[in-house]
Amino acid sequence: MNSQEIVLSPEWKDIEWVLTDVDDTLTWQGQLPPEALIALQNLREAGKKVIAVTGACAGWGDHIAQLWPVDAVLAENGAVIMEKKDGFLTLRSDVPIEDIRNTQQRLKVEIEAILTDYPELNLTLDQAYRICEVAIDIGQNRPKVDSETVNQIVSRIHALGASATASSIHINAWYGDHSKKDTATAFLKDKGLSDQQIKQTACYVGDSMNDQYMFELLPKSVGVANIKHYWDQLQFKPKVVMSMPGGFGFAEFSEKLLNLK
Repeated sequence: MNSQEIVLSPEWKDIEWVLTDVDDTLTWQGQLPPEALIALQNLREAGKKVIAVTGACAGWGDHIAQLWPVDAVLAENGAVIMEKKDGFLTLRSDVPIEDIRNTQQRLKVEIEAILTDYPELNLTLDQAYRICEVAIDIGQNRPKVDSETVNQIVSRIHALGASATASSIHINAWYGDHSKKDTATAFLKDKGLSDQQIKQTACYVGDSMNDQYMFELLPKSVGVANIKHYWDQLQFKPKVVMSMPGGFGFAEFSEKLLNLK
């Protein structure tokens, strides 16, 4: 990592869509810095479309979509899309919500059985507000869990035939084919963008392992400084890395983007 990576090259002027993770990308140490909220507003005022792409629960997605200056939220790693249309918030999913909930309840029982071998771990406090996923707290409201334990649990969830990914604070698990990458691609294509236009006009900002396939999707990708913690584990890395962590790094990137002439 060096200062040269913080310089945005001229092609970044083509960015019209800013997709971003939320936890530890817009937030930092469990708080939303005012700088991040102002950066979101500045991007929208400059005509950029801002899309939150997050593993956060649908309940948080509803809050973000209703109150934050964003154009849409792809919540629970793409299970649901929340978007305002004609001034009203809409919720949609490729799979009927009732079917998703039934599958989630089965997975919840299976993951609770796995956690009997890890008595110090619990599901997240926001589990009741999730539609699709089952999430384990590995650092949000408890001390950070070591990476070996996280990898063990993720492997055991995969053995169930479920998808699982680890962020900086959660292990998120679900049954189904959706992902941040797939839902983001489908969302942008629904807006009329071709594959080439997606790569040219959309960027992504993230902080952890579950962002790496978004880094793969979008060549113009950004890591906030705390991505360095996972750097050697990432299969796909961001193009540039900011000098500041979390929401402060997001604000740093936004300022650089909007200052391009």
